[in-house]
Amino acid sequence: MTQTLPIRIGHGYDLHRLVKDRKLILGGVEIPFHLGLLGHSDADCLTHALADAILGALALPDIGHYFPDNDKKHKDLDSRIILNKALSEGKKLGYQVGNIDLTIIAEKPKLLGYIEQIKRSLSKTIKVPKDRIGLKATTNEKVGAIGRMEGIATFAVCTLIRIED
Repeated sequence: MTQTLPIRIGHGYDLHRLVKDRKLILGGVEIPFHLGLLGHSDADCLTHALADAILGALALPDIGHYFPDNDKKHKDLDSRIILNKALSEGKKLGYQVGNIDLTIIAEKPKLLGYIEQIKRSLSKTIKVPKDRIGLKATTNEKVGAIGRMEGIATFAVCTLIRIED
């Protein structure tokens, strides 16, 4: 018999290339920058990492299972729809987000001025108070592809807690 856990923990990672003629969207917030992220959807790698962390905590397949990148109906999809799908799967299994901790790794743009706006956006989408959302932005110290501004990577960790009946 499967035991229902009171808390589940998930981890997610995503990386997208920076390219010209695309918007830069992180956590549902458009960041003014001369480069944007390349992807089938809006390429919001922060939201993708968080959705994968939620799905991972539930021991479900990753976002590519639900939103394959070869399906034209998902072209330029708002990644908050992907995140809402992960949240919906959690609710079906009796879980909600407890807290999240996120890290964005980008050489540029500098994101400090957008942290609170991204936290507000995510708080609204996942329906948890901002004080349950940890969000940091760091650089890769000019090392590797991220350091050369070829892409942006993100990490997400979340706890899911059992919904009280």
